Amino acid sequence: MQNLTFSPEPGTPLYRQLYSMLLGEIRAAGLAPGEKLPSRRALAAHLGLSLNTVDAAYQMLAAEGYIQARARSGFYVCSGGLAGLVPQPEREPAGAESPPQPRWAYDFSTGGMDVSLFPLRTWERVAREVMRTGAGLLNYGDARGDECLRRAIARYLHEYRGVHADAARIVVGAGSETLLAMAALLLPQGAAGVEDPGYGQTAQVLRNAGVPVRPVAVDAQGLSVSGLRRSGCRSVCVTPSHQFPTGVSMPVSRRAELLQWARDTRGIIVEDDYDSEFRFDGRPLPALQGLDGEGRVIYIGTFSRSLAPSVRVAYMVLPPRLVPQYRSRLAGYASTVSRLEQHTLSRFMEQGHFARYINRARGVYRGRRDALVQALAAGLGTAAVPLCVHTGLHMPVRVENGMTGPQLAAAAAAQEVRVHALGEYRMQGGGGEPVVVLGYGSMGAEDIGPACARLSRAWGGQKS
Repeated sequence: MQNLTFSPEPGTPLYRQLYSMLLGEIRAAGLAPGEKLPSRRALAAHLGLSLNTVDAAYQMLAAEGYIQARARSGFYVCSGGLAGLVPQPEREPAGAESPPQPRWAYDFSTGGMDVSLFPLRTWERVAREVMRTGAGLLNYGDARGDECLRRAIARYLHEYRGVHADAARIVVGAGSETLLAMAALLLPQGAAGVEDPGYGQTAQVLRNAGVPVRPVAVDAQGLSVSGLRRSGCRSVCVTPSHQFPTGVSMPVSRRAELLQWARDTRGIIVEDDYDSEFRFDGRPLPALQGLDGEGRVIYIGTFSRSLAPSVRVAYMVLPPRLVPQYRSRLAGYASTVSRLEQHTLSRFMEQGHFARYINRARGVYRGRRDALVQALAAGLGTAAVPLCVHTGLHMPVRVENGMTGPQLAAAAAAQEVRVHALGEYRMQGGGGEPVVVLGYGSMGAEDIGPACARLSRAWGGQKS
């Protein structure tokens, strides 16, 4: 007993602190299996604690099976090997601490948005309206998502994206990755093609679902259909409206060629309509799904990219031929989106707030796109060539100064500016092209000039 010490700390009940101290002794075999513990009264006197505190700690240990009470004898450490059931946390060896994360003065990552543009007060008011409808929304809803939201999405997609959809074929889910994982269960057997370069999470989700993936090259018109034919795949995931990360838009001739591939192979196309709302020059291109006359396209979109990252609501439009398969395999899955959030978003769209927000945000992001193009030209002149600037919240830039993509990213990092080389998004070969990807969705307008000034210094631009 003389080896037991106790140093109470503020903020945690004493009985829990004593319990943790005794449990540590048991784990470390300081209190060996079969050893008798001090009596409650003796331990209380030794440690200066109340009898009730010691009793509470002993009862917790006994309830969890670490010690056992013997009639008229006291408490003993259990001898059935329980001391080793919960290992002590491993300590990292000296010098094994995680390296410090870089501190970025400016971050051109592609995943961000300016959340200050989100109409929070309007959303809050609509959410209060929904809450006043009663407790019925606390029960389970339709596994596909509540009909009011599916109808609102169908109207929006028909009007703005040219998508042929009715509410019965729409599935709502918590993020596009969740819906892609569901779609993976509906694809033909065999490998699926993915864009290269492309969004790495797409390949990861498919692999996790047991679908082998094969990279298919992207050229100046989007995914190469001839490369897709050579791959032997019977399904493919594409971003035709705004390919990530190259930014190219697939022209109608290539879209027709891709749909012909689907007809010839009886294949399925998964269309991720990435960044389609933010087209700055001309009207948004109609979705590939709107050209599909044989039901070969699964269409996926998300509000996480148009409204805010934390709005984890995405939607999937199934072709009629896959609806029976969805019902047999996935209809038993519960919806992954709160019904309160579904109804809030439904009203937000029906009352016109979503369309007004998109129009406003598009104007803001167009201004930032223009500012970024101008700042690059001012700092780097003709050495910086922006590519595919018409759509979306990221901009590929070719830098003609003799550096490779990785060298450009490293030089920018030395100036505390985060950029990504295009090669980082490739699955196979190459990657040295002098192209970086600049995401400006979360970049404040006031930061674009100073950030580009640092890039100019990093890449040997014009002297100020």
